[in-house]
Amino acid sequence: MRRILLNYHFVWIPKYRKGILDGPEIKEIIDDTVKELSEKHKFDILALEIMPDHIHLFVSALPEYSPSKLMNIIKGTTAKRISKQFPDLNIKGSVWTRSYFVATAGNVSSETIRHYIDRQI
Repeated sequence: MRRILLNYHFVWIPKYRKGILDGPEIKEIIDDTVKELSEKHKFDILALEIMPDHIHLFVSALPEYSPSKLMNIIKGTTAKRISKQFPDLNIKGSVWTRSYFVATAGNVSSETIRHYIDRQI
């Protein structure tokens, strides 16, 4: 039986576009959490770039997980861990905005998306 994988490029931002993502501790929490979730939910991280005010994540996942389900898992778990570790951030209700961008790798190659994310400064 063949495993079908879907490639998703996600981008999401902190609430109020606060530049909270430039600290090494927060980056480490996000990186470690996404890696842990990738093992637990069986998706591959193709690229992850944490910018001061947004995050790019490129994953390859099984079709059993919709993009919204993956984002709920990732944003929910990272938000809980960031809020627990940094209660002084005092972001009302949540670390992340409710919205996010997602695109599949259908119109461009996976390599093009990976290259774009890797070139973020």
